[in-house]
Amino acid sequence: MGVPQAMAALRDKAALVRESLQKSQTITESMVSILGSFDHRLSSLETAMRPTQIRTHSIRRAHENIDKTLKAAEAILGRFDLTRKAEAKILRGPHEDLESYLEAIDQLRSNLQYFTTHKCFKRTSGVITHANNLLTKAISKLEDEFRNLLTNYSKVVEPDRLFDGLPDSLRPSATSPGKRNDSKKDSDNQKNSENAVYTPPTLIPPRVLPLLHNLAQQMVQAGHQQQLFRIYRDTRASVLEQSLRKLGVERLSKDDVQKMQWEVLEAKIGNWIHYMRIAVKLLFAGEKKICDQILAGIDSLRDQCYAEITANSVSVLLSFGEAIAKSKRSPEKLFVLLDMYEIMRELQSEIDYLFGTKSCTEMRESAQSLTKRLAQTAQETFGDFEEAVAKDATKTAVLDGTVHPLTSYVINYVKFLFDYKTTLEQLFQEFEESDTEAQLKTLTKRIMEALQTNLDGKSKQYKDPALTQLFLMNNMHYIVRSVRRSEAKDLLGDDWVQIHRRIVQQHANQYKRISWAKVLQCVTIQGAAPAGGGGILGGDSGSGISRAMVKDRFKNFNAQFEDLHMRQCQWNVPDSELRESLRLAVAEVLLPAYRSFHKRFGQVLPMAESGKNPCKYIKYKPEDLERMLSEFFEGKTCVEQKR
Repeated sequence: MGVPQAMAALRDKAALVRESLQKSQTITESMVSILGSFDHRLSSLETAMRPTQIRTHSIRRAHENIDKTLKAAEAILGRFDLTRKAEAKILRGPHEDLESYLEAIDQLRSNLQYFTTHKCFKRTSGVITHANNLLTKAISKLEDEFRNLLTNYSKVVEPDRLFDGLPDSLRPSATSPGKRNDSKKDSDNQKNSENAVYTPPTLIPPRVLPLLHNLAQQMVQAGHQQQLFRIYRDTRASVLEQSLRKLGVERLSKDDVQKMQWEVLEAKIGNWIHYMRIAVKLLFAGEKKICDQILAGIDSLRDQCYAEITANSVSVLLSFGEAIAKSKRSPEKLFVLLDMYEIMRELQSEIDYLFGTKSCTEMRESAQSLTKRLAQTAQETFGDFEEAVAKDATKTAVLDGTVHPLTSYVINYVKFLFDYKTTLEQLFQEFEESDTEAQLKTLTKRIMEALQTNLDGKSKQYKDPALTQLFLMNNMHYIVRSVRRSEAKDLLGDDWVQIHRRIVQQHANQYKRISWAKVLQCVTIQGAAPAGGGGILGGDSGSGISRAMVKDRFKNFNAQFEDLHMRQCQWNVPDSELRESLRLAVAEVLLPAYRSFHKRFGQVLPMAESGKNPCKYIKYKPEDLERMLSEFFEGKTCVEQKR
């Protein structure tokens, strides 16, 4: 085959391709026509089906609405059922089952809220009215139940139960709980015990507290806050006040205090200190605890309730302290004022906590004011004491020259003050920031100086100057010895003690000089010696002493010694060590002089008075004098001496 043949073959193939394309075009056109027909038919079908679709959708929506309505009806019927059940429980009252009663009120309140927000049927308003009336009755019964429950379980606390809540060291013994301990240091040890534990009494059983709390919450939700407030306040305030009265707390005015005998008043102050500790640490603390639990979550009502419950009791307690602080000042009140100041300081932190809310501001400030006033009165009384010591005008002198009552009173007062040293330093800081120890030292020295000045004045009442010196010696010795044995020594210092010991010695020396100088002159003759032989029996000798002079000396000695013995045996040196020291000092001067005189001149009289009794002149041997000196300063009466 050549080229022509190849071309013929390509033409044939091209013809076949053309034919195929024509057939494909024909088929495509046919398919387009068929599809167009389908589209037309589908449109017609859709048009025909649209009413059916609309009816189907409406039916579906109707079914949905029916379901919703059935569910709403079921919910409403359920609410009605719950309301009937709640009503049945409420009508039975809270006595049988309080918890179920509270649940019924909650359910009724929930139903009431439901019907209020679903006012979709005619009887809704009637249902709401009925539920409200029922709820009002329920809350009324709830108030009664709260009152009854609170009243039944609020019992007066017996004193013994309160004492059981105190630390062992502060519980009253067989003696009166208010009696002040004679040992202030023992009292301090009790109060300052680091391990002291106070246990407030159970005022309401713990199992009842949740019920009372739930009742209170229901009353608040019902808008009955004021009713709740009045019921709780009146019930608990009455019980608290009765508990304090049973303990012994009473309201006393300034006039009442002023009319009391000191012994009675002192006992009442001791009781008051005890009552304050019990009231604050036990009763008020217990009251706050139950108030916080019952009225938890109702803060403003809770704080106001607690404030009004305790207000009158706090007022009664603090008014007594105010009456004491404002009453007429006297030195013996200083220590009870310090005791009262101490207890207020001790309780200050508890008072600030218990009465720390705004509602309790007045009580908190009243307590702080009393503390300040007690401090001020105590400080003024301290100043009064110094002035009273300086101006003490007691005219009755101690006849035997012993320690004057003023001295022992002042020294015991000062010693007792040092048991309050810490308290005094706190008291000084109430008014000024300075060296409190220096202040105390200055005040103590001023009191001592006032005492010494007063004693100097009292010593001038004695007609016998020797007794004057003995009186001053006794009193100064008592002061020095007391200071040395007390904390005052650390404050006043060794120099003060040494200076005043020398003053004691000076008075002792003055006593010896005044009392014994003339007696010693009778048995002291410088260079004297007895004259020998009978030629000088009636006269003097230039080298000796006459018998007449010897007789006079013995006679005068006897008279003067007997006079001293008679008087000074009645004098008193109460300190045994000082008494023996003074006797020894006299003996060391008197006995050697008398022994020497007796030895040198005792033989003259028997020679001169032959046949006569020489004992008329020589009454005493040195041993007799020593024995008689041991009787000096015993404070014996004349009758005792004769015996």
